[in-house]
Order: sequence, then structure tokens, then C-alpha cells
Amino acid sequence: MTRVADIAPETQARHVHEAIARADARWQGEQMIPETTQDMPTRAAAAFAEQFGYQPEGVWSAPGRVNLIGDHTDYNEGFVLPFGIDRRTWVAVALRRDHVVRVASSAGGGTVEHPLLEIAREAVGGWSAYPLGTAWGLGQVGADLEHLAGFDAWFISDVPLGAGLSSSAAIECALAVALVELWGLRLDRTALVEATHRAENEIVGAPTGILDQSASLLAEAGSALFLDCRTEQSRLVPLDLAAAGLEVIAIDTAVEHAHATGAYADRRTACERASQILGVKALRDVRLEDLDAAAARLDPVTLRRVWHVVTENERVLATVTALEAGDFAGVGTQMAESHASLRVDFEVSIAELDAAVAASLAAGALGARMTGGGFGGTAIALVDRASADALVADVRKTFADQGFREPSIFTVTPSQGARRDR
Repeated sequence: MTRVADIAPETQARHVHEAIARADARWQGEQMIPETTQDMPTRAAAAFAEQFGYQPEGVWSAPGRVNLIGDHTDYNEGFVLPFGIDRRTWVAVALRRDHVVRVASSAGGGTVEHPLLEIAREAVGGWSAYPLGTAWGLGQVGADLEHLAGFDAWFISDVPLGAGLSSSAAIECALAVALVELWGLRLDRTALVEATHRAENEIVGAPTGILDQSASLLAEAGSALFLDCRTEQSRLVPLDLAAAGLEVIAIDTAVEHAHATGAYADRRTACERASQILGVKALRDVRLEDLDAAAARLDPVTLRRVWHVVTENERVLATVTALEAGDFAGVGTQMAESHASLRVDFEVSIAELDAAVAASLAAGALGARMTGGGFGGTAIALVDRASADALVADVRKTFADQGFREPSIFTVTPSQGARRDR
């Protein structure tokens, strides 16, 4: 069988930097990233009091995430392997005596106010669609909003925006755990995944799967989260990088993406179309041995999309096996093959991501790949701690030599999911 990744793509790298649309405006260009993350819960509580004139009832937070491997498999009911990172969004919250919701952030721009019972996709926009959508989503999974109070919420974050590190899910999940506690809801974390995922899909309008919300809600320190997106069952897989003398370096290309825009949706539509043609519920049901027969029924571009999903699921399973065996070299191999497939077969990489991966591998990384939905965002590199500084220097030089914007580069550590901080 001819390997689909060997077929020359129409475009091996593209800039898809579309105008940011509707509620997925990535907070309309606003940045919520503070100058320092020191004692963020205290800062959030103080800012809430200044903004709203009284003290919050608590401060909660949720992490962004890195997907170690398994991109564009989640909405195909496949497998993913993310972990929560040590960059978070904090929210200070207090209930009100009426049914009004007010949200504000460290970015400034004033307070967005909206009736709790009138949240709908056509009625909200900008960054506030994420927290407002979360309240709406809780109503979809059992919260009786008609008999619950409105709330005030103030957000601050150090998760980079538009970088493929799930800044939106961090907002949603931090607020979700806060409201579950304050409203006294009997909802487990699985229900919160559904609520926040529905918020992202139906209020924000981004056609994503459950990967981001699952990672932000279910992550644990020192572990990756192996998630079956069909059954929604998950288990923790050991990812003790420090013990292995390794680091995961994140390379934010400074090219922002937006999942509600057309290119991401086009990939999902292609996968759904292929499933219909092949007579399966989702591409999760297509096996490697089925691809020869699929080639006769699909056009070349759609076949490449299918190839990526099928092989990416296999790579996730292989990575889990490697981690459980302590085989980090094997993990690195799967990461590099994943990036090649995302670049050639799924065509969601861009020149900056490719440069980050190539420079990382040339500098001795065990593996490197883009992470997230693509069309911008972040690459990650798995590297020996002793080689990390040299890798960072080489990546910066590569970006400068190729005329790209200077990347933001930092270490990410597997960290705890959504929680109360004070």
C-alpha cells in the first residue's frame, strides 16, 4: 500500500490567519496575561473587590493544556493524551441576589453584564462568550438556572492566548468548578466536561472535541491523561519528567489561531464526510487494514485526512505503552511521526511550527511536534534537561534567520486540573 503521507501535498505549509470571528474573537485581541503570577489567588480576590465593591466568596483556577499526542482525533471519537500545564486561569466569584451575570478581566475594557436566563449564541460575543456559555452549559446538564442566583466573576490568566494551549477551556473549567460549589450542584467532573464542551461548541461556536475541557478538569500533577473520546473514559499515565531528567519545552510561534474559523471546521467536515462514505459511525472505527479499500472510495485529499486520524490513534496507543515502559525515546519517535502526519496528511501546520520542530530535532530533542488544532499556535519538544538551553537558543536563531516573529519559549510541567485555590 502506498503510504498516504508520501503523496506530495498541494501545500506543505500554509498561513491560515483568518479574521477572528464572532464569539471566538479570542477576547477581541485582549490579553489577560499579567506581569507576574506571584500569589495569583490573592491578586484575583483583590481585583474582584476593586471591580465590584465587595469580597468574592472564593478563587478557583484551571490549567491550560498541552496535548502530548493525539490531535484531530477527539472529534473523530478517538484517543488523545494531553496533560494540564503549570499555566492557569484564575477566577474570583461571588453569587448575587438577582439573576444577572457580570464578568470582567485583568485585560480591562469594563464589565460585561448579561441576564443569566437569556444566554444564547446570538446574544453574546467576544471573550464573555466563554464564561457566559459555561453558565448556560451547566443548565444543559442539570442546573436549574431559573432557581439559581446570578454571579460576579473576575478573571486573570497566564495561559497564552491563541497559542493552542487551551486558554478558552481554562476559563470555562475554572468557572465551572466555582459555580458547582457555589450553586451546590451535584455534578461530577464528567458532567462538567459535557457542560463546558457544549459551551464551546454551541455558545462560542468552535467545533472542537472534548480534549481541552477533559484535560483542564481531569489532569493530575506528574501524569498525562489517556482519554477515549468515544466512551469518555480516562485514566492517568505516569509522566514524571523530572525523574527522567527531561523537560517539555513549549515554543509559542506567536501566530494566533482561531478554532471557530473555517479551516478547522473544514477538517472536521471532511472527516464526517469520510465516515459517511465508509459507512462507519466515526473514523475511530476505521482500521489500518481498511485503508486500501478506502483509497478506492475517497478522493486523495480526504484519504489523507483519514490516514492521519487512523494512524494518529495508533500513535497515541503506542505512546501510552512507551510511557508505561519508561521508553521516552519511543515517545519521541511517535511525536515526530505525528507532526509529519499533521503537516502532510492533515495540512494544519505552518512554516513557523515546522521550523520549531525541525530546529528542536536538530538540537537533539527526543521528539517534537505541533500541539493543538494547528494553523498557528505552539510546538512542543521533549528534551534532556541538560540540552534544553541549547535547544532554546537554536530555535530562536532559526526563527530569526527565517524572518519569523520571535517565539515565546517556556517549560511546561504536568500539573493539577481545576481546583479551588482560596
